[in-house]
Amino acid sequence: MPIHKGIKIIAENRKAFHDYFIEDKYECGICLSGTEVKSLRAGKVNMKDSYVTIKEGEAFLVGVHISPYEMGNRFNLDPERSRKLLLHKKEIIRLFSTIKQDGLTLVPTKCYFKDGRVEFVIVLARGRKNYVERDTEAKKQAQRDIDRAMKGNLKGNR
Repeated sequence: MPIHKGIKIIAENRKAFHDYFIEDKYECGICLSGTEVKSLRAGKVNMKDSYVTIKEGEAFLVGVHISPYEMGNRFNLDPERSRKLLLHKKEIIRLFSTIKQDGLTLVPTKCYFKDGRVEFVIVLARGRKNYVERDTEAKKQAQRDIDRAMKGNLKGNR
């Protein structure tokens, strides 16, 4: 079977960029079983409300829904099961210590095929507060109003 070169994006978790401040990114592989790769090739994955947890020196992806393959058999696995992420031991230790010290969380943001393998991008993220969102939205709206007023004045002066 030939290995396909390049990157083919399967899914993105855009909501993570809205809900969190992104601090650092990591690329990692994932352990899949059975027909899960075929489901991913069909784009049947949902990363909403998913996160990464570290247990006993291993990283696990929790909450990612990979739908069962339609043409599969009775050996299809649970779509919501935890899946092991493939990271170096030093990276896992560094992530674990950072999470415990700084109160950050690990969130998957992207899933794609890279050279025939499934890869995930996980990010160290700090949660945003609702009042911060309101302040940010108010600043954006004020800037839009200023830009409109300036644009209106420029048209009137010509």
